[in-house]
Amino acid sequence: MVALSTWCSKAAAFRAVILGAPASGKGTMSARIVEHFKVVHISSGDKLRVHMNNNTELGKTVASYVLSGKFVPDDVIISMINKEIELVGDKNWLLDGFPRTLQQAEKLQKTYPVNLVLYLDVPVPVILNRVENRWVHLPSGRVYNIGFNNPKVPGKDDVTGEPLCKREDDKVEVVKKRLENFLAQNDPILEFYQGIGILKRFHGNTTDELWPQVKVAISKFLS
Repeated sequence: MVALSTWCSKAAAFRAVILGAPASGKGTMSARIVEHFKVVHISSGDKLRVHMNNNTELGKTVASYVLSGKFVPDDVIISMINKEIELVGDKNWLLDGFPRTLQQAEKLQKTYPVNLVLYLDVPVPVILNRVENRWVHLPSGRVYNIGFNNPKVPGKDDVTGEPLCKREDDKVEVVKKRLENFLAQNDPILEFYQGIGILKRFHGNTTDELWPQVKVAISKFLS
């Protein structure tokens, strides 16, 4: 009876990962998941950008990798993510932008086992078009896409009114390089999660198309 109770307690927890190519909409989808299901969002990209903007030691280490479209070394990103998860404690969480290599996925599963993986499968041409039209408010991380999610005032953040800008790692040539790296390393990660039975795939072009599918999958998991 004790063993069954313990298992049920663990199964009720939401320890999830959202995967997808760069600019596939992980951040926007994560925001909807966080708002609807009240979980903590841990974005590796946002955390790294904070360190880079604040010029911390970690920021200096990763800047050359991020700005050239390369992945941050496993040991560096794994250490950062572990610290972020420790800060969350017993709350439900959603990891965004991590893991990006099979080694990262395997180490995460040993240290902080996830029980649901959401993969956003968006076509590459759609992604490249999205990047060309994407603008961000760097201090908050709010993202706008011209023609889809326009700011109320062109070039201004809806909340603060501050100027929007292009992220250095949102340049098309950088994204193309990141896509090449992603596609080369993504299949082993998907196979790993598929093998342990926790992978859910969602196909579509926009967050609005994918959100109903994602919401149903998470609702079924939590029920």
